[in-house]
Amino acid sequence: MTATARGLCEFIDASPSPFHVCATVSSRLRDAGYTELAEADKWPSAGKFFTLRAGSLVAWDSGTDTGGRSFRGRPFRIIGGHTDSPNLRVKQHPDREAAGWQIVALEPYGGAWLNSWLDRDLGVSGRLSIRGGGGIAHRLVRIDAPILRNAVWGADGPTRSFIGYVAEQSGIDPDDVLGADLMTHDLTPSTLSGLGDQFVSAPRLDNQASCYAGLEALLNTTAGHYLPVLVLFDHEEVGSTSDHGADSELLTTTLERIVLAGGGGREEFLRRLPGSMVASADMAHATHPNYPERHEPGHLIAINGGPVLKVHPNLRYATDGRTAAAFALACQRAGVPLQRYEHRADLPCGSTIGPMTSARTGIPTVDVGAPQLAMHSAREFMGAGDVAAYAAALRAFLSPG
Repeated sequence: MTATARGLCEFIDASPSPFHVCATVSSRLRDAGYTELAEADKWPSAGKFFTLRAGSLVAWDSGTDTGGRSFRGRPFRIIGGHTDSPNLRVKQHPDREAAGWQIVALEPYGGAWLNSWLDRDLGVSGRLSIRGGGGIAHRLVRIDAPILRNAVWGADGPTRSFIGYVAEQSGIDPDDVLGADLMTHDLTPSTLSGLGDQFVSAPRLDNQASCYAGLEALLNTTAGHYLPVLVLFDHEEVGSTSDHGADSELLTTTLERIVLAGGGGREEFLRRLPGSMVASADMAHATHPNYPERHEPGHLIAINGGPVLKVHPNLRYATDGRTAAAFALACQRAGVPLQRYEHRADLPCGSTIGPMTSARTGIPTVDVGAPQLAMHSAREFMGAGDVAAYAAALRAFLSPG
């Protein structure tokens, strides 16, 4: 297992937007021998592959090609996470002027703690859709200079086009820009902190820590009795209802195409699902030292205390006894401690991709995570030791024997 806290910091710093998360993961997958497949292509029968759809990615290892027989009938083991994080997004008409100040019009994405984004130097990242090659091309953009603070980016002089500025800084003719998906990101590098570097202080731990741990698990797993899959969805923070969110057909379609490419049919695909399982990997609330009463008594969660199994009887999490047992066994096999969590019953509880993924696929699902503080802040906090433990548990889940 190669997962480390410093490795997580490098992953996050390389990935300021969901599109960059997919680019970072894609690069690691290619280095490990995975091949990218376009959804419109005919897919090979076996091997290591991944496919992209905007800010979402699915990767899998279907084993060695022996005429399809090597992986016929094998159920799936799936790790699911999400690439997006709460932040401030650039509006479609961003150019504003107020009392001589040049302002960029921003709006919250997801449940961002807005006070944490104030008086903070922000960069801009995302994707520009441009005219090119006789059609439309998409270019990742990233400005790591402190271009924004409290939405201000200039004073005096004529109002400039913000999207035009981003295009110019990215080597793109502003006249070629046809669409923009831009967002802000914290410029302070991720770092280890605390006594003896016990902690990770970084933006976007929710949910890039799960993306990183899931990727490390996949890269250290070989196809065996189960066919390992990693799916990273965009738009979890805003409900997942998009063509590439967890409430789309992306995962179901990909799983069926894996079976079809291997020579199986619809019947075989459906027969694989009951024996498959999903680990919905999202972060978990550690017990805050200033607010321990916000936790259900008996369900206190420790930083550096190991992965967290999340249960909610009203199905904000998808875990049941079957899937809880599977993840508990994975933690035992990985040699890491397991923490069990239920949300305080009289407080509203957030959700994950777990319930909708389970409902859309019919695959039993367990909700798990790594403990953290400051969830949805511009900068978040987790235990350095939990990074490797989380990845090890997910690896054991992918390949249970």
